[in-house]
Amino acid sequence: MNAQTQRIRESLRRHDALATGRGRVLGQVVCCEGCSCGQTDKGFPPFPRDWLKQQWKEEKLNRSVQLTISGCLGPCDLANVFCVISPEGMQWFGGLQEQWHYDLLLAWAKASRDAGVLLELPAEMNLHRFERFAISQYHENGVDPV
Repeated sequence: MNAQTQRIRESLRRHDALATGRGRVLGQVVCCEGCSCGQTDKGFPPFPRDWLKQQWKEEKLNRSVQLTISGCLGPCDLANVFCVISPEGMQWFGGLQEQWHYDLLLAWAKASRDAGVLLELPAEMNLHRFERFAISQYHENGVDPV
């Protein structure tokens, strides 16, 4: 067992709240690279994974807006999906087909870093926004099921 695992195990044994030593970020962008996303051999638009990771690294954006490249996020019919995770919740976007979409995402992350807050995504991304999960009747009626 490594030192990190031992630290976590000890914290849990003591019922301490877990904390990360990496610092808190404003938000996280999770880009899908799974079943359809970026799979040009299947006829889907490219996902500029290496370019995006390099830009994020050069701009040192992970300290404020963390970038994660994941496996399949699920909504494969909207190839080239990403979500933004923040304290306010998750926002889902799909159907990105052009390099300028990723340029816009990068510019937004840089502006958020510079502002010190997670800014609204540019209006040009609104056409790509979708609801990932069904809204329960409890939330529609303002009732907390717990």
